[in-house]
Amino acid sequence: MSDKKIIAVVGATGAQGGGLVKAILADAQGGFAVRAITRDPKSAAGQALAAAGAEVVAGDVDDLDSLKAAFAGAYGAYCVTFFWNHFSPEKENQSAQNLAQAAKASGVQHVIWSTLEDTRKWVPLGDNRMPTLMGKYKVPHLDAKGESDHYFTDAGVPTTFLLTSFYWDNLIHFGMGPKKDAEGVLQFTLPMGDAPLSGMAAEDIGRCAYGIFKGGAAYIGKRVGIAGEHLTGAEMAASLARAIGQPVHYNAVTPAAYRGFGFPGAEDLGNMFQFYRDFSDDFMAARPVDGSRALNPSLQSFDAWLAANATRIPLG
Repeated sequence: MSDKKIIAVVGATGAQGGGLVKAILADAQGGFAVRAITRDPKSAAGQALAAAGAEVVAGDVDDLDSLKAAFAGAYGAYCVTFFWNHFSPEKENQSAQNLAQAAKASGVQHVIWSTLEDTRKWVPLGDNRMPTLMGKYKVPHLDAKGESDHYFTDAGVPTTFLLTSFYWDNLIHFGMGPKKDAEGVLQFTLPMGDAPLSGMAAEDIGRCAYGIFKGGAAYIGKRVGIAGEHLTGAEMAASLARAIGQPVHYNAVTPAAYRGFGFPGAEDLGNMFQFYRDFSDDFMAARPVDGSRALNPSLQSFDAWLAANATRIPLG
């Protein structure tokens, strides 16, 4: 391992970080070694990473000193925050600041910061087409990441700003898969109208990030957007129907209806999908599929992802 460049991966047991860890471990001749950072190295997930060949260390985005220790001696760092664990933009900001400061203090030569658009640049707080949330955000989980970009630039950390897309894995883990209506027909619900949704397999985020690390200096200071496909809700429903083997209807509700569903984060997600719908051209242009495939030649289409994962989607 000593002759390889170490990539420290935050959230190594999660969706994005886990994909990057696997990508590095799968490329034994790639010149990189992986340091998997997790809050509990002794957990089953942490032990599984160690068994697979990763160096596993403790680190917490809320603990600056732990991050400095985890980044020490690393060439690169993959930095991501965890809004859905706490629903707090303020915690997102502090976590991002900790990551940037730790990278600066440790002399990391290439950081990938997993960020998103600050939607208030498109929909100012005074724009009433969607409600303002938490007093100063339109889409808190996007805006908080976007407004945290400056921590990395202010610190002078050599950073690639990675713009991710909707995880198709949300159909498995976030309850966004088709649900049966009163007549037993599966309904796939999105407030996107006829606008395409930029999506991808979560593991492909990690593979694209690995492509950026391999590309090195060419990507420092750049904003790189990635997606597997741009598909309408109707197209996704048709793919789901083929994969599941039963009809799936696209239920195109309004963003207002989605915000009223009442589950934790429904207002945030309703605003998010409305932003994706209303500014789909900008969102897709920032995430070219061809560029994503150049970073990750094994980039999956939605149909390919479904072929491997459709049986894991809960059908309510």
